[in-house]
Amino acid sequence: MSAVADMPLAMQMAASDARARKNRIYTIGFFAVVVIYFFASFVQFELFRVVERWNPDRAALFVLDTYAHKDHITMRWKEPEEIRVAFEGGHRHVYDPLPAWFTYTDDGGQVVDFDNGGTMTIYKDRVVMASWPKTTRDYVFLRNEGGSPYVEDYKDNPQDLPDFIRVTENKIEVRPTLFERLQVYKSKVEIHRYEVGWKYFWFDFDSPLVGTGFFGAIGLIFSGDRVVPDQSNFSLVLDQFLENDIWHHGIVLFALLETILMALIGTMIASMLGLPLGFLAARNVTPFSSVRFALRRLFDFLRGIDTLIWSLIFLRAFGPGLFTGMFAIAFTDTGTLGKLMSEAIENADGKQVEGIQSTGAKRVQRYRFGIVPQIMPVFISQSLYYLESNTRSAVIIGAMGAGGIGLQFLGALQTGTDFENVAYMAILVLLTVIAMDAMSARLRRALIGMDEDKH
Repeated sequence: MSAVADMPLAMQMAASDARARKNRIYTIGFFAVVVIYFFASFVQFELFRVVERWNPDRAALFVLDTYAHKDHITMRWKEPEEIRVAFEGGHRHVYDPLPAWFTYTDDGGQVVDFDNGGTMTIYKDRVVMASWPKTTRDYVFLRNEGGSPYVEDYKDNPQDLPDFIRVTENKIEVRPTLFERLQVYKSKVEIHRYEVGWKYFWFDFDSPLVGTGFFGAIGLIFSGDRVVPDQSNFSLVLDQFLENDIWHHGIVLFALLETILMALIGTMIASMLGLPLGFLAARNVTPFSSVRFALRRLFDFLRGIDTLIWSLIFLRAFGPGLFTGMFAIAFTDTGTLGKLMSEAIENADGKQVEGIQSTGAKRVQRYRFGIVPQIMPVFISQSLYYLESNTRSAVIIGAMGAGGIGLQFLGALQTGTDFENVAYMAILVLLTVIAMDAMSARLRRALIGMDEDKH
């Protein structure tokens, strides 16, 4: 009798053990699949070779170029008298007169002084690196009969040189720190001298206001003495700032405005279409299942194709510009907001609709006063969130060819030298996103009745 009584309990324990074993198997299987997936990804994309491909010197140069500028000093062995000193190596930005850190010696040498006290002196047949910190001697760089460069006293044993001097058959690379660089080639000598700061940020190399800083420009605006007789100081400052040939402020700011308009107009179109379409796709509003089904599939289609793909499609139709980014954002967000709004409408409290219906209100009035007030906070919140998100997305869309600051960003990256411009545009985008976030938060609180003081 007791064995019969104990049988259900034993069966329950056996079933519990079976479920526990099954859960363990599922858990182990899940982690095994994850491990296999990551291992396959590592092999497929050769992620094991990331360390091999990593170049710390290039990374350090990239970071340095984002917050510092450099001057190029170039001398060709065939024309040793013609030394060119240029900002960032540009042919249009050659110094005349020469900077104070470039001087001449009595024996015909041309000296480049560095902030650490070291010097590099260029002669007709050699380059001398002297007074360098953390070194016990000077280094002289020459050329042999075939033109190949070498280091005096180290011609036969270049392996004994310090690590910051690298010698190959065609080139000598000297890099004591990130802020100094000497390259000796068969045909020329090139020295890079770095300094911290964004030089010529406010006014470019050839501007009549060159050397004038921000506060100097503000003081100039309110000064009665005109720099250019036939132009007001305010107009001159504004023109010279926007037409800066090095930083391209006018082009960058206009591109940023395009990016903001892409996000703003695209989100507005999506919101204006998403709400009414959401009503038509809601089960408690539209009784026709075929209409609901068609709209649901339309939402799937619109949001199922990524914004980048839409931008490429519209790029063929409209070319680069505002319309491409605007419609790419609008199409994707119409599908997303339409789906979210239809679900919010279906989850609305039906008692409010019934209460308004009991007053004899018509169908439109029932939806207007019974459903819209319930979903409006959700609608506003979602729309403002997508506005913030689309501001970031518009940058990526622009880089794909739609225009805006994304295209300028990509162009500066592709040059490989304008990393300070990349940093400048990145800061502008960051400030824009922060401003949009703060603005949307204030609008959200104001529109849905959650003012900070009342809350």
